[in-house]
Amino acid sequence: MTFKQFEQQVQSAQRRWKSIQQTVQEASNPSPELQAEIITELAIALEELRVATETLQQQNEELYLARQDAERLSQHYQDLFEFAPDGYLVTDERGIIHEANHVAASLLNVRKKYLVNKPLDIFVAQADKEIFNSYWSQIKQTLDKNLLKINNNNPPKNLIKNWETLLQPRDKEPLPVAISMSISANFEEHSIRLYWLLRDISEAKQAQEKIYEQAALLDATTDAILVQNLQDQIVYWNRGAEQLYGWTKEEAHLKNLNLLLSPESLYKLPEIYQNLFKKNRWEGEIYQLTKSGKEIIVDSRWSLVRDEKNNLKSILIVNTDVTLNKQIEAKRLQNQRLEIIGALSSGISHDLNNILTPILGMAQLLVRNLSHLDETTQQMLKIIEINAQRGAGLLKQILMFSRGVKGRNSILLVSSLILEIRQMLQEIFPKTIIIEQDIMPDIWAINGDITQLHQMLMNLCLNARDAMPDGGKLTIAAKNFMIDQAYSNIEPEAKIGPYVVISVLDTGMGIPSEMKERIFEPFFTNKEIGKGTGLGLSIVMNIVKNHGGFIKVLSEVGKGSHFKIFLPAVEITTVIPQPVASLPRGNGALILIVDDEVDIGYTTKTLLKTYGYQVLTATNGVEAIALYAQHYDKIAAVLIDMVMPSMDGATTIYTLEKINPMVKIIATSGLISIDQIDQTVNKSIYGFLPKPYTSEELLTILQEVIHS
Repeated sequence: MTFKQFEQQVQSAQRRWKSIQQTVQEASNPSPELQAEIITELAIALEELRVATETLQQQNEELYLARQDAERLSQHYQDLFEFAPDGYLVTDERGIIHEANHVAASLLNVRKKYLVNKPLDIFVAQADKEIFNSYWSQIKQTLDKNLLKINNNNPPKNLIKNWETLLQPRDKEPLPVAISMSISANFEEHSIRLYWLLRDISEAKQAQEKIYEQAALLDATTDAILVQNLQDQIVYWNRGAEQLYGWTKEEAHLKNLNLLLSPESLYKLPEIYQNLFKKNRWEGEIYQLTKSGKEIIVDSRWSLVRDEKNNLKSILIVNTDVTLNKQIEAKRLQNQRLEIIGALSSGISHDLNNILTPILGMAQLLVRNLSHLDETTQQMLKIIEINAQRGAGLLKQILMFSRGVKGRNSILLVSSLILEIRQMLQEIFPKTIIIEQDIMPDIWAINGDITQLHQMLMNLCLNARDAMPDGGKLTIAAKNFMIDQAYSNIEPEAKIGPYVVISVLDTGMGIPSEMKERIFEPFFTNKEIGKGTGLGLSIVMNIVKNHGGFIKVLSEVGKGSHFKIFLPAVEITTVIPQPVASLPRGNGALILIVDDEVDIGYTTKTLLKTYGYQVLTATNGVEAIALYAQHYDKIAAVLIDMVMPSMDGATTIYTLEKINPMVKIIATSGLISIDQIDQTVNKSIYGFLPKPYTSEELLTILQEVIHS
């Protein structure tokens, strides 16, 4: 029964009771029938009052229970409000605090009572006042509109605002909080309530800062750190990876890692994954490509990453660029090989020089002694002499490359050098290769070692021949070129001044762009095993640099190559030939020849006798000492090989000095230079003659030493 129904029931009973009273008052002597009717009405009225009373009691009990439920519910909500994990505030539309829970007071380090009737903005940290006031201004504009709607009995527009700010607890550091604010309207009071949720995010901020610090550390490292998901897609790419590979993290995101970086190493992936899933990690070297196409070598470490349920989540990869280290290691190995070659070349040079010395000497003797031979035969002997000298020059070139032995420079005409090379190439190159020369008139001269420059051009021409297996055209050209400041700025190796540019052009297969940077490396070759050592262009580069020049290479696959050698020019443009003087004679002077090579001793003895010398020969140090002891007062000079078995040249010289401190020694060797001779015996050495030597060189140095 509702309260209205109860009220109507009571009013009905009251009306019935008044009706009975009126009936009794009007009837002074009521009849028995009237009395019975009055009694009946009275009984009905009493019953109605009884029912109303019972109903009232029942409703009172229900109201009491409802009140208890309401109080419990109110306490429940009050507890939720009070003990919520976040801070709660209730303010009016002016921002004045009316209610606050325990957490809000704790966050601000004050009692709850202190917060009541205080404006919220006084608890905002000074550093964030401006930001807070900006948000509050926006909120106020919305509140003013909503108050107008409430006054017109219209529901207000719901507003939820979220942002972060710094609160200022009492006597503590500013506290970062996340704010969530909502509106509630009171139509009866025509007012608005603002509910503020304050969540402490200091730990989240610290965690975020830690993440930022870790990310900064990951970005600071030079290693490339990347994460790929189980579909081989890149999901993390640090700054080190950007710097190493050239792709930004946006470009790399979700790209297939292995197709992006390691297309040449895909064959290794099954082995990598097998070890990775077996041992949870893998480490090894991988060849990779950068965005520019440059090949690099990385030391790659792969680790499995699992989630909290131990399910496989992703793969962490850390790559360290070891390309430079590998290049240094390769250079070290190359140097070791060069040292081995140097040691081998020393022995080979010694033996070959001993072979070439009698060949050269005999060829020169035959030309002199057999002057009646026809011109063709004399030319053949001359060819033997020239090629013996060239062979000796090549041996010196090997020593120069492997051991740093310097050659002898002189003023050279480039035209003569190119002409000689062309004549030789026409004899040895296949007829399918056309050889042309293009030399600028009045070409300048250069200062250089003829043997080295000859070898340089030969190496370039041989490479050109190999690039044209089916034939083609080889052009050797030379021109004058003046380098100015502008050109010098572009080419760091160029110096301002005159240069002679020697060009070797071919119409061969060309050099692939990826090989251009490596063609001058020692032992680099694109030829089959056994068909090239990889030293040809390395020697060319070494010779050019030793002459103060530089090289430019132009090449296009399928069209050919153009090597341009820039060599500093000298002022002399013509070489005036000197008349050939007759070779000096010995006039009976006695010479002691000491050499373990019998052919060299015989050839040298024959040559010296031809030019008026007397000669004694010894094949070892012991024989030389015995002969010198007998004839030291007659011997004008001793020609001694520094490298001999049993007793070497230095020991022999030391003993000869004991016999005669004034002994005049001419040291010879195909293995060492004057700088490498033992300083203890250097005072007796008046001259050094490298093998193989010519008749002119031998006779000239003998005259100089004897008359010194």
